Amino acid sequence: FDDGCLTKHTAHTHHQRVTNTTYHSSEVLKMAEESEYLKQSSQLGNTARPQVAILDFGSQYSHLIARRVREMHVYCELYSCLVTAEELAKHELTAVILSGGPNSVYEEGAPHVAEGVWKLIEERNVPVLGICYGMQELAHVFGGKVAPGLKREYGKASVSRVEGCNSPLFAGLPEEFIMWMSHGDKLHVVPDGFKAVAGTSNADFVAIENISKRRWGLQFHPEVTHSPLGKDILKNFVVNISGAKQDWVMSDYANEFIEEVRAMVGPTGHVIGAVSGGVDSTVAAVLLTKAIGDRFHAVLVDNGCLRKDESVKVLQRMRDDCGVNLRCVYAQDRFLNLLKGVTEPEKKRKIIGGTFIDIFQEEANKIEAESGPCEFLLQGTLYPDVIESISYKGPSATIKTHHNVGGLPASMKLKLIEPLRELFKDEVRELGMALG
Repeated sequence: FDDGCLTKHTAHTHHQRVTNTTYHSSEVLKMAEESEYLKQSSQLGNTARPQVAILDFGSQYSHLIARRVREMHVYCELYSCLVTAEELAKHELTAVILSGGPNSVYEEGAPHVAEGVWKLIEERNVPVLGICYGMQELAHVFGGKVAPGLKREYGKASVSRVEGCNSPLFAGLPEEFIMWMSHGDKLHVVPDGFKAVAGTSNADFVAIENISKRRWGLQFHPEVTHSPLGKDILKNFVVNISGAKQDWVMSDYANEFIEEVRAMVGPTGHVIGAVSGGVDSTVAAVLLTKAIGDRFHAVLVDNGCLRKDESVKVLQRMRDDCGVNLRCVYAQDRFLNLLKGVTEPEKKRKIIGGTFIDIFQEEANKIEAESGPCEFLLQGTLYPDVIESISYKGPSATIKTHHNVGGLPASMKLKLIEPLRELFKDEVRELGMALG
């Protein structure tokens, strides 16, 4: 480490004093590792909007199911497959989709839908679609037989509808179509009340249905791009069978959020937020500006690691063109002195993150001195961040620290405003276009 040092101004809440302490880069790194940070909540908490609930069994494709449903302009949320009936009961469920997963349903310790959730589904007559492991879970619970196949099936497969099949799940599809398979187990005996509606040369039962109970199962993955007609099948289930409304529209979302922020912040409250000039922070900043005007205070920190003239361009785009109340802190020397001689990437990230927090607290203190208390913090959490925190397999091993999970010290006692936490990246871009 270099012996360079930094002056740290600790700003907690508006009534606490500012203290000055000098730290070396090694101490900055230690504080970054030990600090308690503001944490994002793990669930969206939106109980008013009807939704398709996707129960994740640990599939690498689970988020794609959610993406495909959102692309139909239908609102959905993703839950762990171990979600309780009490949690799901808070929501108006249009449909339930069970994802794929790496386990075998018949093995000890394999994940299963809680008995209370099945009872809730039965009481509300909610339609269910099981995909891959999700279909095997349906079969396992309702009396079918799942066992290893003679060979593992991975790749494209030709699916044939059974003769005379008029399943609403396949409405508008040809008698044969290509779908993507990824499974080792397969269904050997159809569960009680179900019938087979499609098969392949390797498996007789790759699609099953129980019309009276409104339950369907697919051994293949309609959500992936390798299944050309997969979107049609998902739309048949979500829109035609389940009756989900296609009213998830970004212009409406923007208007709803603006009203929510105004109610939350009140007529005199202030919000502070760090911005980078990227898609997420720009859209979030414009949204906050439309909601409360100059009472949103955006802070851009130039740490010396940006592209040439990037801070100048961000200021022009966000402040001059978009009307965001934005200030830039030029702290290149401060960051680069601390990074001198550091070669390990994760240490660099933590030094940058820790120093950024110090600077952000200093700016928050200045803004409070100029404008009054800032009780709210804008944070650019996206829905994939939320999915990662609630997925069945749990948070993945640390590849690198994430700038939106954690971030600012809990000692700042700020209330989070996260306008993008329900959105995927493509929806953020769509929201940006809706905002002009």
